[in-house]
Amino acid sequence: MSAQSPKLIISTGPFLKRPVDTPKVMRHVLYALAPVVLVALYLFGISALMVLLACTIGAMGTEWIITGRPRWSESTLRDGSALLTAILLALTLPPGLPIWMALMGGIVAVALGKYLFGGLGNNVFNPSLTGRAFLQASFPLALTTWPVHSGLQDFFRLRGDTFALPFMRPEFDAITAATPLAKMKFEGISTQASSLLLGNISGSIGETCALLLLAGGIYLGVRGFIKWRIPVGIFLTVAILATLLHLIDADKYPGPVQHLLCGGLMLGAIYMATDPVTSPVTPRGCWFFAAGIGILVVAIREFGGLPEGVMYSILFMNALSPLIDRWTQPRIYGAVKSKAEAA
Repeated sequence: MSAQSPKLIISTGPFLKRPVDTPKVMRHVLYALAPVVLVALYLFGISALMVLLACTIGAMGTEWIITGRPRWSESTLRDGSALLTAILLALTLPPGLPIWMALMGGIVAVALGKYLFGGLGNNVFNPSLTGRAFLQASFPLALTTWPVHSGLQDFFRLRGDTFALPFMRPEFDAITAATPLAKMKFEGISTQASSLLLGNISGSIGETCALLLLAGGIYLGVRGFIKWRIPVGIFLTVAILATLLHLIDADKYPGPVQHLLCGGLMLGAIYMATDPVTSPVTPRGCWFFAAGIGILVVAIREFGGLPEGVMYSILFMNALSPLIDRWTQPRIYGAVKSKAEAA
C-alpha cells in the first residue's frame, strides 16, 4: 500500500464479486448465437440478413438517441445488450418480414421493453420478446407467413416483400410452407427429429436448427453465463407433460420430441428465459419459474388457439418473477419465523 492510499476503506456490500461483468456475458451469448445466425443466412439468404440488420439499426439507434447520443467511448451500446436484444428479436421473426416492420420491432424492444422501465437492469419483461409481442399484435399475417428454406444457391433471392413500403400491405412470396408446429397442431403431422435438429424446416430465422441452439446453451451453461436450472426445468416439464398426454391419446397428442425440438422452445428456454434481469434469482425460484413456462407452453400448444406459446409463457412468468423471488427467499441463518409468517 502506498503512502497516499487510505488506511481504512468503508463501503457497503457485496464484497465478493464474480470476475464477470455485463459486457462479457453479452459477448459470450453472442458467440453462442453466431453459428445459429450463420445457418439462418445459409437457409434464408439475404432476406434474413436484411431482417437482422433492420432490427440491429432499430435497437441500437433507439438506445443511442434515448441516452443522449453520446460518443462511442461513453455509450451504453458498448455493453452489447442492445445488440443482443436486436439479434434475439430477429431470430424470432420470419425471414420474409418487411424491413420496416423489423425496424419497428427493434425500436419498440429498446424503447418500451428496456428504457420505459429505466434501462438495463430495471426492465420487467424480456426486451426482445416485448418487441416480438408488439409485432405479433400489430402485423399477425406477416408474423405467421413462413417462406421455404433453401441454400446458398438462392442466397440473393428475396423470400418475401422485404422492401415493402411502411404501412402498406406487403405481398408475400407464393412459395410458403407451414412450420412443424402448425403441421403438428392443425394437421396432426409430425416432423422427423433429424430435420428438426439440423434445420431443414421452415420457421423463424433462428428457430430452425435445434442442434446448434442446444450446443450454444451447453456452452453458456458450462461457463456459468446462464442459469442452467431454467432451461433444464423447462425441458423436463415440457417432456413430462407431453409424454403424459401422448400416453393418454397418441393420435391426438404428439410425443415429447416434437414439443422439445419444434418452434421456439430451444431459443426461448436457453437464450430468453434465462435473462438475468427478468428471471428469479433464487435456485428454488428458477425451478418454479421454469415449471411455469413449461406448463404454459404445453397448455397453449395443445389446448389454445395458437400453435406456439413460448413467447407468451415467458412474458407471463417474467411478470411473476419478483413474486417468485419473494416467496423463495432462503431463511436467514438463525432467524425465527413469526407466527404470521408461519401461518
